[in-house]
Amino acid sequence: MSIISILSKKKVLDKSDFYGEYTIDRNYFPGINADWQYNRYRFEIKDNDSIYFYSTDEEKIFKTYKGKIVTDKKRYTSRRIKFQMEQPTHHILTDNPTIYREPWDFFMVLNSPKYHNMYFRKGKWKKIDGK
Repeated sequence: MSIISILSKKKVLDKSDFYGEYTIDRNYFPGINADWQYNRYRFEIKDNDSIYFYSTDEEKIFKTYKGKIVTDKKRYTSRRIKFQMEQPTHHILTDNPTIYREPWDFFMVLNSPKYHNMYFRKGKWKKIDGK
């Protein structure tokens, strides 16, 4: 197998790959809007298939939206994820995420009717330096 084929092959996701904490990817579209979203929204998927979506002001959590995840692999080589949120839910969670796979990683895009595409990547929330 050549180096090019290894670097261009996309990660195959299992259900366990989705478990973890997610924050806004501030590098995808850097700037003030990404920083604002980063400080206002994050979520966590636990290994009991629960999802907790947090509406925040930096480290302070104001509201938690709860739900469950399910994954599907029927027609795909890689798992697809669906959110089953308790109602009412946040507008960011009205549709299921789109998953973009990379050779060693992946990110989720949630489409908000108010903010459009929001790019989330696994990682712990940390205070933005200099703010």
